[in-house]
Amino acid sequence: MSDTTISSGWDVLDAAHEALRTAVRAVPADGWDLPTPCAGWTVTQVFQHAVGDQIGFAAALTGEPGPDFNPFDPSGVLEGVDPQAFMEAALARTAKAWAGVDRDAAEVPTPVPPHKMSPWSGSAACALDAAVHAWDIALATGRPSPLTPELARPLLKVAREIVEPLRAWGAYAAALAPEQGDDDVADLLRYLGRDPYWSAA
Repeated sequence: MSDTTISSGWDVLDAAHEALRTAVRAVPADGWDLPTPCAGWTVTQVFQHAVGDQIGFAAALTGEPGPDFNPFDPSGVLEGVDPQAFMEAALARTAKAWAGVDRDAAEVPTPVPPHKMSPWSGSAACALDAAVHAWDIALATGRPSPLTPELARPLLKVAREIVEPLRAWGAYAAALAPEQGDDDVADLLRYLGRDPYWSAA
């Protein structure tokens, strides 16, 4: 993280936020309308969704207002919006909210089912959302995957806790069958219904 970013105090979440930053900063000026691994969504729509979800996690913890748009029906329009500022405001708010969480609490509120999770699982669920959409944006814009095996392993752990009910809502596609030679990153992506070797072509 840079000196100006806020740490959440949760290593997995901080790493996921940095992955999202890296992916978004690398989007070229003409890259916002490119297709992504999220079928039917452009880079802009995935970006808006990812930012909105981070705000949603923060709001669940603090009781403050959530996003002022529907992250599940993103407009795909960034007119008048500075993407970096929009993202950084959301990530700062989320990191600050998670930094205030009592690690010894039995559970904390989350915007995803079951809506109450252990502090670690909740922070990792927030991280999962940021990291997988960082991957979507990076692949769509021809950048290297921001996911590492070290990040993928805890994300797969929390994914197995929360993803099955979310598939019914269309938040994740059906899991893809593992293939020989898959590493931890591929395991995570296939579980989330993503082809680790996706390309726009």
